[in-house]
Amino acid sequence: MSKLATKFSTWALVFFFTGLAYAGSDIPPVDDGPYISINKDKERLEAVWLCQSKKRRQQVKLQDLPRTFFYCDRTAAAEVENLAVLPDDISYRGDFKVAAISDFHGQYDLVIKLLTNNKILDANGDWAFGNGHFVITGDVFDRGDKVTELLWFLYRLEKQAEDAGGKVHLLLGNHEVMVLNGDLRYLHPKYVEAGKLLDIPFEQLFAQDTVLGAWLRSKSVLVKINDMLFAHGGFHPELAKEARSLEDINRVFKQNLVKTELAQPREGWANELHGRKGPIWYRGYFKGNGEDQGASDKEIDLLLKHFAIRHLVVGHTSQKQVETRYQGRVIAIDSSIKKGKYGEVLLVDGEQKWRGTLAGERIPL
Repeated sequence: MSKLATKFSTWALVFFFTGLAYAGSDIPPVDDGPYISINKDKERLEAVWLCQSKKRRQQVKLQDLPRTFFYCDRTAAAEVENLAVLPDDISYRGDFKVAAISDFHGQYDLVIKLLTNNKILDANGDWAFGNGHFVITGDVFDRGDKVTELLWFLYRLEKQAEDAGGKVHLLLGNHEVMVLNGDLRYLHPKYVEAGKLLDIPFEQLFAQDTVLGAWLRSKSVLVKINDMLFAHGGFHPELAKEARSLEDINRVFKQNLVKTELAQPREGWANELHGRKGPIWYRGYFKGNGEDQGASDKEIDLLLKHFAIRHLVVGHTSQKQVETRYQGRVIAIDSSIKKGKYGEVLLVDGEQKWRGTLAGERIPL
């Protein structure tokens, strides 16, 4: 069987089984997009979107950027100034506030409320965090029905933060990597339908030649800020025992990001980094969730010493609120936003750390 046929069969099976899971449910008319691709001549952008399940298109010359793309009866959905991707290092040190959050899973309205009440956004939904650093430890995709809105929101917020002297760090989570690789098990039915209506495998809406696809491929899998190290799942103790550097972890992970774009199959350490012990899947800080039933205190101390940090900050494993493990050395920031009812944000100012609640209260961590 050819690679194209295999890919098509896999895509068809995903839609078939996802459809069975939602059999009998009525999917309302779909509003979604825009998805913006870069024309082969690299002189034009082509935007495609859905309004009430009807496909719409628009072409824009690159020389006409910046451009705000409107669609349906909504406000601005996408603001594209240029195709440049902002540089994002993996290590920062300075005197600034930090906020961190995880696992949005398509819950746009809840996220906006949480960030507004905690003064990361102003009343208009724009950046209000000054020179602060705002970290999202992955999983914007899947489960919820407003993933596209969240992606374009973060795309815009990143540029606003840069203009204000701050920084937005969107890290890759397992659901970003799953979607880029065509693993669509957790798509909301809206996006299953969108793929059908647009007549394209859903992951191809985030291909290398798309604005959002190129942007997502530029993202890191970790970031170190002052004495805190952030990742979606966490760092297996073997990384410290093997003296792996943060630079090597990020580089090898990124070089092996999308299987269909690799000249050779993932193998060796690259394959391990994308596996259950890698930074997007590891759950070993939460006993009962890890394959090895959790890291020991000694292993946590080894990780902290090796990476020269005081705290590991991770999402991926859901909690009721922002919580700590290992006497505060591990901070868990997946506050179950994916359920669409409640969420929290970690707030850091020097040595002080708080839980920022949905109502905007600050509770010492």
